[in-house]
Amino acid sequence: METNTAQLEIRTAQRTIAATLGVNPDLKSDADLHAEIARRIDFIKGIAREARVQSLVLGISGGVDSLTAGLLCQASVRQLREEGVEIRFIAMRLPYQEQHDEEDAQACLMAIRPDQIETVNIGEAVAGLMDYTALPVAASASKYDFVRGNVKARMRMIAQYAMANLSNGLVIGTDHAAEAVMGFFTKHGDGACDLAPLSGLTKGQVRRIALLLGAPEDLAYKVPTADLEDLAPGKPDEMAYGCTYEEIDRFLLGEPVGEATAQLILAQYRKTAHKRALPYAPV
Repeated sequence: METNTAQLEIRTAQRTIAATLGVNPDLKSDADLHAEIARRIDFIKGIAREARVQSLVLGISGGVDSLTAGLLCQASVRQLREEGVEIRFIAMRLPYQEQHDEEDAQACLMAIRPDQIETVNIGEAVAGLMDYTALPVAASASKYDFVRGNVKARMRMIAQYAMANLSNGLVIGTDHAAEAVMGFFTKHGDGACDLAPLSGLTKGQVRRIALLLGAPEDLAYKVPTADLEDLAPGKPDEMAYGCTYEEIDRFLLGEPVGEATAQLILAQYRKTAHKRALPYAPV
């Protein structure tokens, strides 16, 4: 009886979370995904028209999420220009010192073919802030490295907003449902943006959309990494999660998932609720 109750609670939570994050389990065929691509391009175009901006700004990391968002943005600005709107897509490279997978980032840029590419190395800015921030003397090396990783993410967002301000633009985010459910983003870092065209998609759906938009298969299925920790460079997301993206996607799509994995995802979702909410305020 206890097992049945636990399974029922998990299934209920799956449905509730999927609905909250806007997950669509019916995006199965290529035709479904092509229609979804068109819908999301229309979304980007509609926001750009309404805001009367002249640019869209996005940091390109070398991973599939920024690649897919970049392909959607470039397609959007091409269509807008054909419709008489003066707008361009600005892709930003934001390495921290030397990026070990720079080759992948350059391959993403080649696939996207953005209107403009700007590069800002955030290494000195991050080092300067960390040097002058009063951290506890007793902070462990791993704690210091974690804090520095969040500073990197926030410094990248500062650079993107500076470019957006200079070019009368909007900043594009890359968050999707698989990252959102795990809270796997830096608050006010990569979690900050003006519009998030990948919102509600599972990791598998992001990859398939990338392929349909012409992305190379090796980039679409590259092992995802936030790559924020100096002590663990290139650490795979799945290692940080304790489960796979395939398992997270199954959870979000309402498919069977092992109870231990489901509980892990639920615990992470609850723990990171503050990241998905507006600032706390008195009521």
